[in-house]
Amino acid sequence: MNLNDVTSADDLFIIAGPCVAESEQLCLHIAERLKKCSDKHDILIVFKASYDKANRTSAGSFRGPGKERGLALLRKVKEEMQLPVLTDVHIPADCSEVAAVADILQIPAFLCRQTDLLEAAGATGRIVNIKKGQFMAPSDMKYAAQKVGPQVWLTERGTFFGYNRLVVDYAGMLDMLSMDMPLIFDATHSVQAPGGADGKSGGNREQALPLARAALACGVSGLFFEVHPDPDKALCDGANSLQLDTFESELPRLIELSALIKEFAD
Repeated sequence: MNLNDVTSADDLFIIAGPCVAESEQLCLHIAERLKKCSDKHDILIVFKASYDKANRTSAGSFRGPGKERGLALLRKVKEEMQLPVLTDVHIPADCSEVAAVADILQIPAFLCRQTDLLEAAGATGRIVNIKKGQFMAPSDMKYAAQKVGPQVWLTERGTFFGYNRLVVDYAGMLDMLSMDMPLIFDATHSVQAPGGADGKSGGNREQALPLARAALACGVSGLFFEVHPDPDKALCDGANSLQLDTFESELPRLIELSALIKEFAD
């Protein structure tokens, strides 16, 4: 399966990578292992890393290498590892430049209502992945998608439930599935504790895989995981990132479960 074949009825696909592009060495290491997983299990894997995390809790938190270095790094990953790449965009002026490298432009959850950004991303002709705002009703995401155009994916990533807490609304996920566009479940951001760790976000990575399995039962098209070889030392979102070895060992089970659920649904 390639990007052009992704629909709500296709085989499972995966978005994975480090939260932020910490270094070229780290990104190439993770991408190489993801490529091996993709080839071994015959599954589409999109490499994800942010060149700038513009919404960190604290001004002192690591944001990434910046646009110039970050895009060069993503281009190298794409060319050397032959994986499609996804990265965030935050302002309309960056969309065309990012689209020259990235196969998929991602709209961060906090920006999912920003009309100028959505329209600029859609105008590039690239696939646009809109992360549902933690504050958004699932049914309202159709209006965000309309601002982009036909090349759009939606991603569920949890909903605010009081301070520093997210919950996953599986009934809302069904609402978004009815919109007839690929829906992805972001398993690792959904177990985040936003701003809940003394100036940074916390989380519980142990909950990510059970939630991902439940999302597969709902019929999502793809799963999203932040992965890192040593999450406790990650510079962003380590508390909710999966250990890379864990991702590799669990991937075949997720693929098998997805196939079984789709067979049962048919």
